[in-house]
Amino acid sequence: MKSLHKIILFALLPLMGACSGMLDIEPHSAVSPTVVGSDDIEALRIGMYNKVQEGPTYYSYIAFDLFGGELMTSTGRPIDLINSLSNALHTFVSSQWNGYYKALLQVNNVMSIAEGLADSPTRNRVLGECRYFRAYIYLCLVTRFGDVPVLRQNTQAKVSRDPASMAWELVEEDLDAASGFLNGLSADSFYYVSPAAVTALKARVKLYLGKKGEAKELAESLIANPNYALDDFDKIFRSKANKEVIFAFSCLTEDGSSIKISNQFYSYNHPNKGSYNYRPAGDVMTMYADNDLRKEVSITTLDNLNFVNKYPSGQTGSDPVVISRLAEMYLISAEAQGLNGGLDRLNELREKRGLDRVSPGNEADFLDAVLQERRLEFLAEGFRWYDLVRTGKATQTLGTKDYQCLMPLPSRELLYNPNLKPNNPGY
Repeated sequence: MKSLHKIILFALLPLMGACSGMLDIEPHSAVSPTVVGSDDIEALRIGMYNKVQEGPTYYSYIAFDLFGGELMTSTGRPIDLINSLSNALHTFVSSQWNGYYKALLQVNNVMSIAEGLADSPTRNRVLGECRYFRAYIYLCLVTRFGDVPVLRQNTQAKVSRDPASMAWELVEEDLDAASGFLNGLSADSFYYVSPAAVTALKARVKLYLGKKGEAKELAESLIANPNYALDDFDKIFRSKANKEVIFAFSCLTEDGSSIKISNQFYSYNHPNKGSYNYRPAGDVMTMYADNDLRKEVSITTLDNLNFVNKYPSGQTGSDPVVISRLAEMYLISAEAQGLNGGLDRLNELREKRGLDRVSPGNEADFLDAVLQERRLEFLAEGFRWYDLVRTGKATQTLGTKDYQCLMPLPSRELLYNPNLKPNNPGY
């Protein structure tokens, strides 16, 4: 199969500048489903992958690390960066909101086209991928913004926000549908959505919704899957063959990707070079034990400058971005089971990473241990802030205000579409 990002699509070009509001989304970038046949579906599929990867920009992948206090700029403290980003006028906010809805436009369009095709394994694969991506997009939106417009089809209407519960319901519905469409189908590599990728995202969603029994069962099914295993940390983040990654975006610059996360983390004096917009917070640099096998891959220091080291390509920006991997399943299972059932899973992961076992004395301490392990494991992978929000620890841990448990909607969107008002409280 061709690379996911090399085909330039006549039917799925970026939104044209004439579209003045992201939710007034006449599909300028899409041909009519009635003139697209089965021969075109592969090109449409590849364009959908590209748009979901690229649309929300690099901010989307590190937003929860920025908002979660793991990163800071050259001056100030992590809380200063959080307060700066908590701004309805900031590109940090608008790029995510607009990017996810751009991606949704493409996904809904491809879905409507695929639904009109004759039944076939290819049609079912595309529909499964569409449902996975729509679930992924709405998971990203609802965890950031809370109440958001839930769009099952593209529309030109100036829509209102729907309750967050409706977004969560669609996420679960779409993942169930994706499982059905992809059942029995395999993926060529972890750069393509597979049944396992759907299961992994389901496990995350169930944990976030407090459906711990379902989360545990889903996570355990992947832990038991012989196709996956905890692997060496450098393999995961140094583009080596591994058995841990379940799904990732390829983000290859030579294929047109603009997602250059690594450029944000290295400075020009580093051999890989970068713009050095963000550096690890002080406590991030001290949180890894010397025997933690994740340490050198996660952080490094050169010429008294500290760097996030997970994305090593620097200015070239050719690092994959992992969406799901098996370590998350171990920690989902651990958290979902609690101390009595989950301690072994927590310690199995720790031992794989070179650390000693831990023995928390109660459920509160166990949850703290799991959250700390998630912090060590997933630095710069987009988990920290929502881990703190969903467990009620954000304001205490970060020193933020209660309203900063949601991001603001972009001011421009509220100006263009008054039906989206009011903004989230506090903004």
